[in-house]
Amino acid sequence: MGGIWAEGRRRRKEWEEPQSAVTIKMAMVSEFLTQLSLNTAVVDPTYPTLLPARDFDPNTDAARIETAIKTKGVDEHTIIDILTKRVYSQRKEIAFAYEKRAKKDMTIALKGALSGSVEAVILGLMKSTAQYDATLIKGSIKGLGTDEETLIEIVCSRSKAELVEIKKVYKEMFKKELEKDVAGDTSGNFAKLLLALVQVKREDPSSIVDYQKIDDDARALYEAGVKRHGTDVACWISILSERSVPHLQKVFQKYKSYSPYDMQESIRKEVKVDCLENKQLYFASRLNDAMKCKGAKEKILSRIMVSRCEVDLKKIRNEFMLQYGQSLHKTIAVSEHTKDDYQRALLSLCGGDD
Repeated sequence: MGGIWAEGRRRRKEWEEPQSAVTIKMAMVSEFLTQLSLNTAVVDPTYPTLLPARDFDPNTDAARIETAIKTKGVDEHTIIDILTKRVYSQRKEIAFAYEKRAKKDMTIALKGALSGSVEAVILGLMKSTAQYDATLIKGSIKGLGTDEETLIEIVCSRSKAELVEIKKVYKEMFKKELEKDVAGDTSGNFAKLLLALVQVKREDPSSIVDYQKIDDDARALYEAGVKRHGTDVACWISILSERSVPHLQKVFQKYKSYSPYDMQESIRKEVKVDCLENKQLYFASRLNDAMKCKGAKEKILSRIMVSRCEVDLKKIRNEFMLQYGQSLHKTIAVSEHTKDDYQRALLSLCGGDD
């Protein structure tokens, strides 16, 4: 009985929310569902724009950075030119050499020397990709309110292996379980969606093809969506987040025999949002919006450039060019939101023009 009353309170709370908040959350739920379906693509090899520097000497780099920090007014150009052209493993070596040389932690020294958007980029680069993602997640659920946009971007776009590493690093950094923090800071379908991915329940691929399960899942998705009035979100979450990638690819093919629409069209019709074609196009769209919208969205721009430069930023660049007819490099160069040293850092991470 207590569970029924609790459910009743939850539903009343959702109904009592302002309509604008409900609309925003539904849009986020829809985007999450879209991303869950997109995340079934075959895992691509990495397409980084940032590659290991040749003739790398951490001691020389550490000495140059120490001089740059001590220079009156701070020599940001040198700091940017070194750290945006070294991969994380090399940046770690530089930090070790710096501490041995200057008897100071390099990250703390950089934090004291830099400010604004340049500081955010450089300090982000001093973390591994998993550490950076974990820090962003922590920041998005810390304090009053939740930065749901950041949570969606990170959690639904990372692979199973990446999420496992993020969870491990999150616990090491913050001494807390990621699932507990997410569950304590979110509610309703949004919380279910987040936890479905954070818990990393996706099955591993199997050499055995279960045709009955494929048919059952395809029919369940149809009956939970297109066939009924209102989407059974819980059903979609369960299937899209827990089944293996090869299995889901076959489910999506079978789904067409039940529904007049394919999976992407069904999501669009059910939740009234445009669907995305692939993960890299999603990031390209986010970058374009961040630079073209009214009011600077430097956090989004910095977040994507830093987190993807050693993963798939080169492919994101290609998608950007195809979608918008102008290179990402040129767009950054002419954007009113990217100026001076911040622009220099972003262009370096971009890795060249197309």
